[in-house]
Amino acid sequence: MTKIAIVTGSVRPGRQSLNVASWVKSIADQRSDAEFEVVDIADFDLPIWAEPTPPSWGPAQSAEGQAWAAKMAEFDGYVFVVSEYNHSITGALKNALDYLASEVNNKAAGFVSYGSAGGARAVEHLRGILSEQQVAHVRNAVLMSLFTDFENFSIFTPTEPAAASVEPMLDQLVVWTKAMEAVRAGQFSPVGANA
Repeated sequence: MTKIAIVTGSVRPGRQSLNVASWVKSIADQRSDAEFEVVDIADFDLPIWAEPTPPSWGPAQSAEGQAWAAKMAEFDGYVFVVSEYNHSITGALKNALDYLASEVNNKAAGFVSYGSAGGARAVEHLRGILSEQQVAHVRNAVLMSLFTDFENFSIFTPTEPAAASVEPMLDQLVVWTKAMEAVRAGQFSPVGANA
């Protein structure tokens, strides 16, 4: 069965990321085409990335980094819950991604974001990071506003349009995730290989 992680993007006290991830999972669990699991980056207590070599050269030396990378390697695809800070992703999410290379290569990702502008600017930054990590990312995304999807900017109360946008994102993500499984299995030759 295709396995997709719903990855939180914040570790701070009072964060909404885990609430949002749990909400996405409650919707995703109604599907039968993939298994979904919430992966909370706060559980891994990752130190600021300061490994002696980049992850593309080999695994992390820290126990925390190794545990995180092993967990992310378990999945075929990802939904990143993205909270926007200073027009970008959180430092915690960027730090967590800096530990990864082969664990996420040739996999797929979708996005659920929130912020004053729906988290769209943060998602655009995350797309660039994931492209470098060879992660295919889908077009459809769930963009939620702090003004309409959070009561008093602090209590997660998703609107109907937000809820309605989850399935289209998951539809694309599952298809792309399965396609990337075939890529990882070597069922597709590189472009021009047979020319």
